[in-house]
Amino acid sequence: MSKKCIRKGIIFIILAALLLIGHHSFAADLVLNNTPVRVCFSPGGDCTANIVQEIDAAKTEILVQAYSFTSAPIAKALLEAKKRGIHLTVILDKSQRSQKYTSARFMQNSGIPVYIDDAHALVHNKIITIDRSTVITGSFNFTKAAEEKNAENLLIIKSPALARIYTDNWVLHWQHSDSY
Repeated sequence: MSKKCIRKGIIFIILAALLLIGHHSFAADLVLNNTPVRVCFSPGGDCTANIVQEIDAAKTEILVQAYSFTSAPIAKALLEAKKRGIHLTVILDKSQRSQKYTSARFMQNSGIPVYIDDAHALVHNKIITIDRSTVITGSFNFTKAAEEKNAENLLIIKSPALARIYTDNWVLHWQHSDSY
């Protein structure tokens, strides 16, 4: 085997390793200037109503990734978005398979694709991206308890650049998730 072939093989292995490393870890830097952000705190900040308002304004796509999802108003807003022709997909933590009360079955029965990410100890993300331009994130679980009892925070950030980063990360998780 020639030195040239060996070098090409080594370069290929290094590039493949870098791609695999990039696949499992994700970090990005971004400077957000003049970016509209809504900040909500619960209890009392109407976080659920703010999420529903954003879902209701969606025009093309909604991607959800959640640890716990029992909020009837958010699930119903997603169903209404589906009826309006919005493309949407939900990724949930594996705990949602065995939870007594979860919106996973409701969404699945409504024709909303639901996936379970069990590649991690916990999928503790609480993320919704809308139309690749809005990111909803924070400690706020999509639950009644988060709205009424817990001390939680929620950010609604209008930034296509940030939405792209969150969407790319969402896709990485979707790729190793299984249908509910």
